[in-house]
Amino acid sequence: MSPAPPHPAPVRPGATLLVTALTTALVTVAYTAPTASLAATAEAAHLGASGRTWILTGTLVGISALLLTAGSAADDHGRKRVFTVGVAVFAAAEALAALAPGGTVYLAARVLLGAGSAAILAPALGLISHAVPPGPARIRALGGWGAAVGLGIAVGPVYGALVEQWAGWRAVNGGLAVVSAALAAVASAVLTESRADRPRALDPYGVLTLAAGTSCLIAGLAEGRSGWEQPVVLVLLALGVLLLVLFAVVEARVREPMLDLALFRSPGFIAATGGAMFTGLSLVGFMSYLPALLQGVLGLSGLAAGGVLAIWSGLSVVAALQARRLAARLSATTQVALGLLACGAGEAGLYGLGPDSTWVRLAPGLVVAGIGSGVLNAALARLAVSSVPPHRAAMGSGANNTSRYLGSALGVAVTVAVAASSRPTGPGHEAAARALAAGTDRAVLVAAGLCLAGALLAVAARAAEARAGAEAEAEAPARERVAAG
Repeated sequence: MSPAPPHPAPVRPGATLLVTALTTALVTVAYTAPTASLAATAEAAHLGASGRTWILTGTLVGISALLLTAGSAADDHGRKRVFTVGVAVFAAAEALAALAPGGTVYLAARVLLGAGSAAILAPALGLISHAVPPGPARIRALGGWGAAVGLGIAVGPVYGALVEQWAGWRAVNGGLAVVSAALAAVASAVLTESRADRPRALDPYGVLTLAAGTSCLIAGLAEGRSGWEQPVVLVLLALGVLLLVLFAVVEARVREPMLDLALFRSPGFIAATGGAMFTGLSLVGFMSYLPALLQGVLGLSGLAAGGVLAIWSGLSVVAALQARRLAARLSATTQVALGLLACGAGEAGLYGLGPDSTWVRLAPGLVVAGIGSGVLNAALARLAVSSVPPHRAAMGSGANNTSRYLGSALGVAVTVAVAASSRPTGPGHEAAARALAAGTDRAVLVAAGLCLAGALLAVAARAAEARAGAEAEAEAPARERVAAG
């Protein structure tokens, strides 16, 4: 008598959503935690002005270089496997940062943190889409994941400022190490493994060109903040662009590419990746630097600046959870367009900030931008999954998040360059604050304009979707006649 086949592992939709959402929130907490106490952390870790820039940039390098690779690996070799390894690497990186004897090791830990974060973010939506069937339940689940992104951004700066103030910068990383280690154990116990039915061959040249290209590009953007005419900056930027072009050439030629370029013929995929890119460029990039601007212009403490930013990010959590109510009336692409328009309007409402202003002056704009961000995060999560074949869900998530983080790196560079473009007209702190306020106004207008450009891209993608649907309906009778004949 042959043995009975093994029972398939149980799928736990609620537990899967909870673990992936909490871990995603932890990733954004870890990334944003230093923003409100950047100067204090850099000084305590014996890092100069350049090192201060690399506290955030190091994590961006690790995330952007490996997101797409992690997504493809998850689809082919197991989403749970890649996710749990990612959480373990994340915990090890935070422990290394907490124990770092100096700035060099601390910055290396931040890059390793980015690598672990990539392995968490890329499979997360694939795990959710496997555990939750298509329909209203999946829309709610993806909205919950989008809310987790906003939750982490809301908590990160406040957590970082509080813990750094009470217990020092090492405790910020130590606390995250303990929480992530616990989540690694929970993820191993409750998640169900899933993968594509037919794994694809490794794409080593795609992996190398993408990782090297994104790393060079982000490094060039980071170093450019201290002067765009420097030879090292120009070389890094040129090399990054060249390697990314080479990546596209490689993907067009290999039999089983990591990123199928044919996806860019799909309006939904263009809306997903383009919307994510403009979200990073116009919104995440600007808001990541906003606490520093608030400290420089209004003289707020790091904790107070993080609290003001939480108006935006906290409301994005609420809006993302409620965005499911729009799904029956609006396509995800339309939601991306509306979300970016609302974000642009909210950012425009921040115009006019000056040394004599109070944080209350910013509240209306942050409220509008927060609501728009929540709608946007929920819609992008839906598009990341729906715009690719079901067996490539993690790759879709990786492509979406790669676009977001590359956009964020460029957005921070643009914000810093524009905000610092005004020179003080006299000596003293007040003159410097007024110059920074004038630069901030210009950065606000640039960010709002980029939101509008992203919304127009989404509108164009929605029009292309409508045309494709009309053509398919027109061709259906002809296909039925051919089948009947």
